[in-house]
Amino acid sequence: MTKRPVIGTKTMVVSPHYLASAAGARILEKGGNAFDAAVAVSAALAVVYPHMTGLGGDAFWLTYSAEEGRVRAYNGSGRSGSAVTRERYLSEAAIPRRGPRAAITVPGMADSWDAVLSRYGRLTLAEVLETAIGYAAGGFPMSPDQHANTVLAGAALSPEAAAIYMPGGRVLKPGERFVQKELARSLSLLAEGGRDAFYEGEIAEAICSGLAASGGYLTAQDFAEHRGLWCDPVSTSYHGYTVYQAPPNSQGFAALQTLNILENFDFGGIAHGSFAYYHLLAEAIKASFRDRDAVLTDPDFSTIPLARLLDKGYAAGLAASISPSRAAEAVSEPTGRDTAYAAVVDGEGNAVSFIQSLYFEFGSGTAPGGTGILLQNRGSFFSLDPSAVNTLEPRKRTFHTLMPAMACQGGKPAVLYGTQGGEGQPQTQTLLLTRLLHYGMNPQEAVDQPRFVWGRTWGEPTVELTVEGRVEKSVLEELAAAGHKVRKVSDYDGLAGHAHMIAIDENGYRSGGTDPRCDGAAIGW
Repeated sequence: MTKRPVIGTKTMVVSPHYLASAAGARILEKGGNAFDAAVAVSAALAVVYPHMTGLGGDAFWLTYSAEEGRVRAYNGSGRSGSAVTRERYLSEAAIPRRGPRAAITVPGMADSWDAVLSRYGRLTLAEVLETAIGYAAGGFPMSPDQHANTVLAGAALSPEAAAIYMPGGRVLKPGERFVQKELARSLSLLAEGGRDAFYEGEIAEAICSGLAASGGYLTAQDFAEHRGLWCDPVSTSYHGYTVYQAPPNSQGFAALQTLNILENFDFGGIAHGSFAYYHLLAEAIKASFRDRDAVLTDPDFSTIPLARLLDKGYAAGLAASISPSRAAEAVSEPTGRDTAYAAVVDGEGNAVSFIQSLYFEFGSGTAPGGTGILLQNRGSFFSLDPSAVNTLEPRKRTFHTLMPAMACQGGKPAVLYGTQGGEGQPQTQTLLLTRLLHYGMNPQEAVDQPRFVWGRTWGEPTVELTVEGRVEKSVLEELAAAGHKVRKVSDYDGLAGHAHMIAIDENGYRSGGTDPRCDGAAIGW
């Protein structure tokens, strides 16, 4: 049964953990704006959802400043180290997914906090990090999601990381107090010294020394040279809305291309939840993914033809190629799915849609130098094929799945939305927006409805259409008959990710929805 959305007349915070949502609400109550609150939520997630995100990972942001009246993007993704080359992996078919040799990109999240607060915030970094530091130092109840993921991936943790996440050699039960003293100290250093404490001070030195001792490649110079990037978002129009995404190296443009394709179809004649609905969305996703996979990487290293890919005429041609009754053949490569999306809207009209990740659950599994900071394994998605567009090279940002979304109407934010899920992010975002705009659902209803994820998952040799069991049996049968390799999973399966959404109506009321698959909360007033 769908729960009711949370309604606020002025503010709204959504995130995948109730303590992180509370941290954002606390900042709003003490006079901070949406940007202050968003960083507080981000920092709290780095503590209370450490299997999904953390100081050792990346973040992408879409910001709307009511004073400026425009949407901006911040690319908080890190580059590979200056000494990270393909030759380091000559004897291997791929970059390792775990361990110090998987931790080859500089974490970009701490820099992104500084960037957002410096440009738009009202409070100090120390004020905004206070709640997160308290959660780390004093502990919090182990979440069911962290427990389940520790059971799943605990064996991938280094001894130093295992001592943190499996204290005493065991997985804590949900509800037990989980404390991260080392992380609390690192966050305190950051609060006192600002971003330089992370990238040029004690934290960077400890991380790089620890990596070097275990065979890693990142250096103190790599950290010192890191800078994220303020940039213009990419966008498209869709049924009276302007939909924004972060630009490459984010995959966000694939969601925009999917919307351009769908714009050629009349949803008035397509019943929600029907074969036609799921088939059409899956086929549109396949078409956009073919282009995405051919071109996406760091735009500093390769030209990405966005003008052509987002051209409405080009999308019309792709739409015409979709069979209404037959699934197209397509290939995919699995991408990491463990991520945390959140959003904040304040009473002044400011809005922040953001997403952060370690890539895999617990990232590289490495937490070096006594810092309590898990390092991401995002760079393991680089290819070792020198002819591949996303081939590994020094000082390069990889193909990135993170993609926060924002849809504006009349020049102001109307919908903020996003999801965990790697390959599933463009897919679930499309489900959410079509349900809101074409079928009149509120954010909670849109999030609660059954989901699918098309693509190859880890260890699976075939490309499947993974569909939650709540979809009608007759629809699953029709999808299979049309050539989709249907795999039915549980009703609220974790493979569908954790999605969250805020909608702002014509009266200015904020409606928030959070995913029943996670430990999240929507808080508004």
